[in-house]
Amino acid sequence: MSLFNKHAFIEKNSIVLVVGILVVVSIGGLVEIAPLFYLDSTIEEVDGVRPYTPLELAGRNVYVREGCYLCHSQMIRPMRDEIERYGHFTLAAESMYDHPFQWGSKRTGPDLQRVGGRYSDAWHVEHLINPRSVVPTSVMPGYPFLAETPLSENAIRGHLEANVMVGVPYTEEQVAAALIDMRAQANPNDDNVGDFQERYPSAIVRDYDGNPGEVTEMDALVAYLQVLGTMVDFSTFDVQSNLR
Repeated sequence: MSLFNKHAFIEKNSIVLVVGILVVVSIGGLVEIAPLFYLDSTIEEVDGVRPYTPLELAGRNVYVREGCYLCHSQMIRPMRDEIERYGHFTLAAESMYDHPFQWGSKRTGPDLQRVGGRYSDAWHVEHLINPRSVVPTSVMPGYPFLAETPLSENAIRGHLEANVMVGVPYTEEQVAAALIDMRAQANPNDDNVGDFQERYPSAIVRDYDGNPGEVTEMDALVAYLQVLGTMVDFSTFDVQSNLR
C-alpha cells in the first residue's frame, strides 16, 4: 500500500482519524503542560517591578470595574510603529502582579502601558471628567462621578489578601496596614506617610485629585494610571543585566 493510500485510509475512517487527532493533540498538550510542573515561574523577574500599593490596587479595581480595558490595551508590541508611538515594548514581568493582566489587542483608545508620568494629575482628572475638554476628538465617555465618590475602605485589606493567595508577595505588615497606607498615599500631610514609604519605597505620595479632604475613586484611578510603565527604568535598561 502506497503512502497516499495509507493517508486516504485514515481520512475515510472516522474512528481512526479521531484517534489520530487525539494522539497528536495529547502530545502537543504534554509538551506545553509538562514544563509547568517543574518551572517555578515562566516569567523572568525584572528589577524595579513591585506589587501595587493599596491605593493603586484600588484604582486598578476601578479601572476594571468601569471597563477601561475594553478600549485600552496595555501591551506594546516589539514593532517600530508601536515603540515610536508608545515607548519600549511591554515586558511580561511588568504584569506579573496583575490579576487579571490587561494585555490585549482592542484599541479604541491608545495603549496605556507607558501612560504613567506622561501627563499631570490635573490632566488626568480633567480628562476623566470631560474627555473632550483636553482631547476634542475623543469618543471616551466622562466619569465625573469618580471625583465625587469616596473610595470604599471596607474591602482593601481583602483585596491584598486575595492577591497574596494568587502569589503576589505582600507581607503580613503590608496587608495589616492596607487601609492606613491607602489613606496615606493620597495625603502628603498624613501622619503615616513615613511608614507607608518604608513599606513601598518607590511609591509616590500626593493628592492626586486636587481634593485633599477626601480619598476618592478619582485619587485611586489616577494613582494607578500614573504608575503604569514607570517601575522599570528603560533609559538604562539592558535585557541581560536586569533579568535575574
